[in-house]
Amino acid sequence: MNASSKGELFVVATPIGNLGDISPRALEVLRAADLVLCEDTRVSRRLLDAHGVKARLSSLHVHNESRRVRKLVQALRAGRVLALISDAGTPVISDPGRKLVAAAHEAGIPVASVPGPNAAAAALAGAGFDADRFVFEGFLPSRKAARGARLEELRHEVRTLVLYEAPHRIAVTIGDLARIFGENRRACLVKELTKVNERFVHGSLEEIGRWLAGDARRCKGEFVVVVAGAEAAGRGELVVNVEELLERLLEHLPARAAAGIVAGLGGGKRNSLYRKALKSAPLD
Repeated sequence: MNASSKGELFVVATPIGNLGDISPRALEVLRAADLVLCEDTRVSRRLLDAHGVKARLSSLHVHNESRRVRKLVQALRAGRVLALISDAGTPVISDPGRKLVAAAHEAGIPVASVPGPNAAAAALAGAGFDADRFVFEGFLPSRKAARGARLEELRHEVRTLVLYEAPHRIAVTIGDLARIFGENRRACLVKELTKVNERFVHGSLEEIGRWLAGDARRCKGEFVVVVAGAEAAGRGELVVNVEELLERLLEHLPARAAAGIVAGLGGGKRNSLYRKALKSAPLD
């Protein structure tokens, strides 16, 4: 622990399912902390009780983080030692805590990261896809239009894609991925990591969608989706600058014809491309 007059903020990773995955160092930090900040005190209390840790808990979640940061920084300046955890995994990564960590750095408070479980890393390690270069997207937008727009931006990404999804949206998201990326794109649906019902479901996006539809119980649990990059998909998909391609075609073709060609090559929806072409078409 920090021996200076200032306190210290520890960002502590905790298990994503199996309670035995917590590290000895994490337990040491949690036992010594003056205050443990967590998303849900009931969830964290079960973890601490399982390991005999008697610590004072206080909630820090998406709804109260902004208003609590100032007082927590004051406590750190007064010499308090705080530990930040989330309900599962590594804090800040698709979880609350970023504002507090940033404020602590700005105030000159020492920040230490205690590494450990992370669902994205665990899923990627077990999926068998290229893990040398990957893109972590966290949770996609919940609204269909925004989710579709984001996936359109990612469809030609050549690196492995890793994302999280909630059980009530998993089937819809797999369907959107199949529609936008192509039904044959390879993927791995990782369900209930480190828990009793852990499962890695490999196949095309279309096959994974059918697997989920085969039993409503398969949509229950926590999910990580690992999707092969565009080059690794083996589909010969075009990877170009759509804007530039459309602009070049407009030099020789009418807007409707240019939009049709780009859409046929997988560059987007025909109507959307046509509207864009109309705006970009050279004047006579």
